[in-house]
Amino acid sequence: MTPTLEVAANSVASACAAEAGGAARVELCTALEVGGLTPSHAMIAVARERLRIPLHVLIRPRPGDFVFDDPECEVMQRDIETCKALGCVGVVLGVLDADGEVDVARCRRLMDTARGMSVTFHRAFDFARDAEQALEAIVALGCERVLTSGQQADALAGAALIRRLVERASGRITIMPGGGITPSNIATVAEATGACEFHASAKARRKASAQNLQSGIGDMQPTDWQTDPAIVRGCVEALRALASSSHPPDRNPAR
Repeated sequence: MTPTLEVAANSVASACAAEAGGAARVELCTALEVGGLTPSHAMIAVARERLRIPLHVLIRPRPGDFVFDDPECEVMQRDIETCKALGCVGVVLGVLDADGEVDVARCRRLMDTARGMSVTFHRAFDFARDAEQALEAIVALGCERVLTSGQQADALAGAALIRRLVERASGRITIMPGGGITPSNIATVAEATGACEFHASAKARRKASAQNLQSGIGDMQPTDWQTDPAIVRGCVEALRALASSSHPPDRNPAR
């Protein structure tokens, strides 16, 4: 299978940069600094209009833990309905219970709402009490993939668990490493985990266009993060190089 890259984009500009850099898919969100939140209806609509590659949308109503109550799940259901109405290919979601297990009942309601769309279980997985048990619950729910750093700070540190999950998944679900992935380490993560899909923000600091912004006024800072097409391209090229070295062309084909 050809390795592919999904990029977490925090704006329409970032989504377009991801596509320009060669990403196979965009996960649209806001607030990457807190792990990502659901973008606005307008942001989803504009990204959907401008992108030619598949658009998945993060469904997460607030920062913090992944134990969501019924009103929060209703918000998530309505956000999923919005994504479906706008023609998004997929959504990215996840709910745990207070014991650190997959909240199957609440996840199933979200899955029912998302029927017909691709569903990724997001990094709530990394806070699950038992990774293998959580994986089986997610497979049973019918999710298409799991995004994980292997329950470590980044995917490279969690590579051993990710490899075990890839082996346990055995083609039933895609295990997608994410967290701290860069052009310099993506090939190492790929070799260490055996995964074929990868997730990166590929972001760089962008200076504000306005010249009169003062630094240090509350939370308003004159720089922010934006996807950099050069970083995306670096990740894509590293995966292509790895694929080429792993599957050299047959120079003496049978005639």
